[in-house]
Amino acid sequence: MRLAILSDVHANAAALTVVLKDIDQQKVDKVVSLGDVIGYGSDPIECLAEIDRTCEIKLMGNHEYAALGCLSTQYYRSDARKAAAWTLDQLTDHELSIMADFEIERQLDHLQFVHASPFEPDRWHYILGIDHAEAAFSALKGRICFSGHSHQPMIYTDGGTDGVRQKVGHDFLPDPETRYLINVGSVGQPRDDDPRACYIIYDTEEHYVEYRRLDYDISSVQQRMKQAQLPTMLIERLSLGK
Repeated sequence: MRLAILSDVHANAAALTVVLKDIDQQKVDKVVSLGDVIGYGSDPIECLAEIDRTCEIKLMGNHEYAALGCLSTQYYRSDARKAAAWTLDQLTDHELSIMADFEIERQLDHLQFVHASPFEPDRWHYILGIDHAEAAFSALKGRICFSGHSHQPMIYTDGGTDGVRQKVGHDFLPDPETRYLINVGSVGQPRDDDPRACYIIYDTEEHYVEYRRLDYDISSVQQRMKQAQLPTMLIERLSLGK
């Protein structure tokens, strides 16, 4: 079975359209969304509709959790808080009902899917180093966990005696004796100095992980965000991949 796994669309419809078109060409069996479909960008309604239409597995991100009133935005940075308030003003009961059906986590054979970390998945912990990864591995239910949240393609391995190691996201064939935390990167707001949209294809029979990076029309997205009067920092960072 071939899985397309994407995360952190962040209301970027142009990036999502390019990714879904590429997915259509990859002959996948299931599409998995790891959450944060909304937030930051100018097209939350369109992106929620597309994710609801195309994804068989749909997970909750912290931005959906906040929009549903389950998480306070008081600790968000000012720009993120402004964007969250703008987003909430756009959403109708229909979009809220779509998000309410999103799951916190999902298990599929030896695979685990979460938005942030398998350790307390509804607390939205970042995995940004070895210490965070060790906590995540302590709660891992399968052999491979796919996540998003940090917007940075990253691979953490736990090979037993070798301890936990960290590598930048790259195509690879997983070792059957090793456990993995695989960050799939971000469709709509990459933060690894590469502004291209990012998602993963995972083949459960060939056991191969493929990162796919795709160009999209960033300037058109920035223009729509300007028209919506979203914060300048959120607009400018798209072209920098930060």
